Amino acid sequence: MEDEHITSESRTVLVIGGGIFGVSASLELRRRGYEVTLLDRGTLPHPQASSTDITKMIRGDYGPDTFYTDLMDESFIGWDMWNKIFPRALYHETGFLLLMREAMRPGSFEMESLQVMQKKQYPVVRIDRRWLQAHAPAWNPDMYPDGYYNVRGGWAESGHVVAQLVATARHEGVRILEQAHPKKLVEKSGRVTGIVAADGAVFRASLTIVAAGAWTTELVPELSDCLRPTAQPVFHLLPKNPFAFRGEVFPGWSADISKTGWYGFPAQPDGVVKIANHGSGIAHTTDTAAAIPERYHTALRQFLSESIPSLKDAPVVKSRICLYCDSWDGDFYIDHHPTRPGLMVATGGSGHGFKFAPVLGSIIADVAEHLPNRFAHRFRWREPGDHKYEAARAVT
Repeated sequence: MEDEHITSESRTVLVIGGGIFGVSASLELRRRGYEVTLLDRGTLPHPQASSTDITKMIRGDYGPDTFYTDLMDESFIGWDMWNKIFPRALYHETGFLLLMREAMRPGSFEMESLQVMQKKQYPVVRIDRRWLQAHAPAWNPDMYPDGYYNVRGGWAESGHVVAQLVATARHEGVRILEQAHPKKLVEKSGRVTGIVAADGAVFRASLTIVAAGAWTTELVPELSDCLRPTAQPVFHLLPKNPFAFRGEVFPGWSADISKTGWYGFPAQPDGVVKIANHGSGIAHTTDTAAAIPERYHTALRQFLSESIPSLKDAPVVKSRICLYCDSWDGDFYIDHHPTRPGLMVATGGSGHGFKFAPVLGSIIADVAEHLPNRFAHRFRWREPGDHKYEAARAVT
């Protein structure tokens, strides 16, 4: 139907949410000639958004799921390009170290990932205790006899990436309104025509894209069975000797992650080492403040004592909750609403969406324009089935 498309006569788009999905979509659609307005409930980068922190892992290791590895192939090209055009490099390719507490076996996340990486001819190195002692001495080699190191990978300064994209979008003509507090969608004659803010201001467009992350279901409640906010613990530690945790000897890592959930990053310029958990998380709502349960603090100290002894007494100088927007199957939702014309969603990052930042905008824009995109089918609007997660997630 004609009214389900963005027509050349009415090329206006309203994007709700300025996280990585929303800002990348806004920038790409603006570059395609649309008049774009981006609204966010807070300041940008939003301090509670999952894409806002000091670091996010950039990896193509996805077990046997080659779809995401292929998507990451294109994303790596984008990260390399951004490093050339941004005022300074925000992606740091220190590699990605995948550690195991026992020998890798067929069917494990690490073995399946390694086999895919080898088939795709990624620069990977199988590791053992000796390798750890020589190349990553902060680790207890007796705890991790196996694993591999992937040279093609690293981490990005996630909050700075969002800030850079916001600044670029503003410079290129995207109208950005912070602290707009979207309240509800506006509909006319069966079509979504925009949104009304908490102060009563109405914003209208031919297409409204809800990219509100954990807040998505507040505006699109019919997705409540498909998406849910989940709180994940994040810790910033300050070691006595940050030099021992620089990227050359302490690259981004996962420690038997599909069982433990623990992963982390090299020391930042201020010496901070970030460690977080990618697990089942804590059921949460977006309208209440969340404290990290004490069990995670206890588990962190036990993990450090066993695995990275020189960090076991390092003080936690900051902690935060990372709010995932978990989809029921771990895949994103990027599609037009099937029964509400004028409405689209771009959400459901499920704790692993940020790394695809360089390609998310083009996928969202292609879907908005009903153009073919070889990745879009995985993110179609779909009804929930048996709950599952991406392969690296530790679930109990």
